[in-house]
Amino acid sequence: MKNNTDNNRQSHKVAIFDVDGTIFRSSLIAELLDELIKGGFLEKNIVKEYNKEYLEWLDRRGSYENYIEALVRVFMRNLKGVHYGDFADVAESVIAEQQHRVYRYTRDLIHDLKSKGYFLLAISQSPKTILEGFCKNLGFDKVYGRIYELGPEDRFTGEIIDLHLIVNKANIVHRAVEKENLTLKGSIGVGDTEVDVPFLELVETPICFNPNAALYKHAKRMGWKVVVERKDVIYEIQ
Repeated sequence: MKNNTDNNRQSHKVAIFDVDGTIFRSSLIAELLDELIKGGFLEKNIVKEYNKEYLEWLDRRGSYENYIEALVRVFMRNLKGVHYGDFADVAESVIAEQQHRVYRYTRDLIHDLKSKGYFLLAISQSPKTILEGFCKNLGFDKVYGRIYELGPEDRFTGEIIDLHLIVNKANIVHRAVEKENLTLKGSIGVGDTEVDVPFLELVETPICFNPNAALYKHAKRMGWKVVVERKDVIYEIQ
């Protein structure tokens, strides 16, 4: 039986953010892979395995999503055998170098919501090892990201723990609401691609920030707020 203290605990309003492309102006996993290669922990020639998609994106003949998907596949194929200590050290160096390379709109929104007592929740497909430090420095209260399985001698096996949970961001939100005593009343969500739709549908105020085409079309159908930051200009699209 729950005591009165448990029953009377006030629920906190929550603000939910995607990270890559929404707060961070690049991709944490892309920066992490690049530094693992530079540090000699991964072979240099693996770049060739996603270079085609990268160049197609640069030339605007392919999508950014296709490039990131190819990069993630290469990352997972080559992660096996890497020592966690080396991985964590590289993650820390990426955070130190990239911490301030964020969008002004979401940076300022995070600060504003934090000052108003919101519980800040980040949900990302990037590795939790790098997300923890990156998001903690921004004031986040809880971070959900991919957790990679460790085998003997603290070396990665190449598998992801509980992948079925992290791929569905709506499930993560429900889990966090229950565990952290949160309320979706007055909630805010910020995402940039269609994979963020499941959690954006749960919040009272969904914000589509620099959305890709798929999310933009969905946002227009739903009447959601669309915000774009370009150079030093931030504007809403009606």
